Amino acid sequence: MNAFRRVAAMVAVIGAASASMIAMPRGDGLQSEEPTPAFHSQVPDGPLTPTLDPAQFENPVVQNAYAKAAKVKKVLYQQPCYCHCDRSLGHGSLLDCFASKHGSMCDVCIKETFYSYEQTLKKKTAEQIRAGIQKGEWQQVDLSKYGTYPSKQ
Repeated sequence: MNAFRRVAAMVAVIGAASASMIAMPRGDGLQSEEPTPAFHSQVPDGPLTPTLDPAQFENPVVQNAYAKAAKVKKVLYQQPCYCHCDRSLGHGSLLDCFASKHGSMCDVCIKETFYSYEQTLKKKTAEQIRAGIQKGEWQQVDLSKYGTYPSKQ
């Protein structure tokens, strides 16, 4: 692994660790007193922002996250992101994380996206998925099933 990749990997780990320490939903299923990060309550009439091509990334988990994000863009547009990128990057919803490279470096974004995708397959509405994200259910996503690209999921 070259020096650039080592530094990028360390930044991703530090960023994810920092995000996990910033007012996330409590593990007991109760919401913290922290306000919910930005999201949209309805999908716009026009087209949504495209997600980045999964082929840009080497990591199969990241590739799968971008591929799944592209499949559930309308749902992600209606979800908050608990890494609080709305504050640090001005994101308006979880979809913005995958319209940029931010999603590739953030375990919170990745897990919330897989959670949203899995819940969509279970026919949950965007509102139901958002309630689960707010409760912290995304933290239970098993990333190992996304370790090969494309995933079987």
